[in-house]
Amino acid sequence: MYDPAQLRTFLAVAQTLSFTQAARRLGVRQSTVSQHVRRLEDATGRQLFTRDTHRVDLTADGEAMLGFARTILQAHERAAAFFTGTRLRGRLRFGASEDFVLTRLPEILESFRRDHPEVELELTVELSGTLHRQLAAGRLDLVLAKRRAGDTHGELVWQDALTWIGAPNVRVDPDRPVPLVLFPPPGITRARALEVLEEHGRSWRVACTSTSLSGLIAAAHAGLGVMAHTRGLIPPGLTPVPARAGLPELGDVDFVLLHGRRRDAAQEAADALAAAILAGGDRLIRSVGGINAISGREGA
Repeated sequence: MYDPAQLRTFLAVAQTLSFTQAARRLGVRQSTVSQHVRRLEDATGRQLFTRDTHRVDLTADGEAMLGFARTILQAHERAAAFFTGTRLRGRLRFGASEDFVLTRLPEILESFRRDHPEVELELTVELSGTLHRQLAAGRLDLVLAKRRAGDTHGELVWQDALTWIGAPNVRVDPDRPVPLVLFPPPGITRARALEVLEEHGRSWRVACTSTSLSGLIAAAHAGLGVMAHTRGLIPPGLTPVPARAGLPELGDVDFVLLHGRRRDAAQEAADALAAAILAGGDRLIRSVGGINAISGREGA
């Protein structure tokens, strides 16, 4: 009843909330994306997105379709693997940035391991900048991480805004240096935060540095300072810093999948895991800590 190609397009739009970004991810025209969504809506008899020239949002029926689409595509892929007799094997070195510590990425990895039990999955959790370096050095086969501002390489999983967050009672005095809770270099959010503050002439001081997201969250909860963080991944108990604090806008950030240079069994396993992450990407950014902080930016 539902065309897998249309379901993949639907998931791409649902995860990026952009018809243009979905077309780039899938390597098709934007008109093809619109056509797939329209045909899927015709097949369901329901509107899956609300959209205008500025914004794309999932409807309640679209939210329901997310789970169905993932289930149908996973069943389709398992059936194809069974009847073609292909079984993935080998060692797959996968790197994920610290941003995903509190998300449902473990569910995606658990499902992948269940579907491909002969793949030896090795997980590395690090700063995005460190993962980029390890990938370039050939020490990883697949990376899910932030992309540096201005970079175009990698397969877009989703784009979101960076925002300043802190404890609900945190105060930022405009006449004193901004107290910062930061990852160490080469953290991408660290670099963006410092760059933006320098551009706007705001003085700052480091209140806490930690390579662990849990450490930064603890410092922010204690009110030591504010941190730059992805809007759709705000940890429970922390909130966006009010606009009256006068902190400058941080702009957007891209989360991407990047492949290594190996061309053996690990590459096939990396392709399969990348497909699983793209199919379940909405689970990385929705209902984190009970908060759905995603908002669309672009129409069809």
